[in-house]
Amino acid sequence: MTLVELGTGAPLVFVPGLQGRWEYARPTVEALAEYFRVLTFSLGDEPSWQGAFDRRRGFDAYGDQIAAVLDQADLERAVVCGLSFGGLAALNFASRFSDRVDALVLASTPGPGFTLRPRHQFYTRVPWLFGPLFLIEAPFRAGPELKAALPRAGDRRAFAWTMLRTSVRAPLSASRMAARARMIGSFDAGGACSRISSPTLVVTGEPSLDFVVSVDGTSQYARLIGGARAAVLARTGHQGTLTHPREFAAIVRKFVVENRHAAA
Repeated sequence: MTLVELGTGAPLVFVPGLQGRWEYARPTVEALAEYFRVLTFSLGDEPSWQGAFDRRRGFDAYGDQIAAVLDQADLERAVVCGLSFGGLAALNFASRFSDRVDALVLASTPGPGFTLRPRHQFYTRVPWLFGPLFLIEAPFRAGPELKAALPRAGDRRAFAWTMLRTSVRAPLSASRMAARARMIGSFDAGGACSRISSPTLVVTGEPSLDFVVSVDGTSQYARLIGGARAAVLARTGHQGTLTHPREFAAIVRKFVVENRHAAA
């Protein structure tokens, strides 16, 4: 299996989003690595994972993958942080392996009861259309958020160029992304919340700027998970962990440190 490790300090497992490749979250991973020993990877159904993965197990397969990452790194416990789709994988793991989770961080994660928009449901049934249409929609969907998060045009161009270079180095699979998108509705996120005993942080952008998942939906985790805290990345939406990675990493560090002191 292919495991990426950066930084030193308390261990933190970072689970990437729907794209499946960790490289698309590199700015976030590098920012977290300023405070943590970050372990990350591509999702198990990506060829670059090069490890065991049983897609028939649904989200349990992703939870099993996180367990395998901890085992490979010879770690009993870690902070587990999931971004968007990866948040559901992190939630699955924390609900099944609570004794291995020091803290759980859910960032812009689809909320309980999340359903795809009708046109996206259609896209996922025809993956050969899903990729091109997803890419065509992306600038229109992310444009308002990026203007708020990165007011300078030069910064927006640099961000777009970084994502473009990543797409060349870490090609996306429309069929795998479509399969993951279809899986979201099958996961009993509400039921998983009832089994979470770890300190939990729920991070969102601003409601008016997340055009991918509903902030209100993500915020439900802060109500459904006992003792969970909520934090908002100002002037961001779904891409906040990428456009403001240092701010996100600082929020996570503060949460982990406070919980460590509270448990002492």
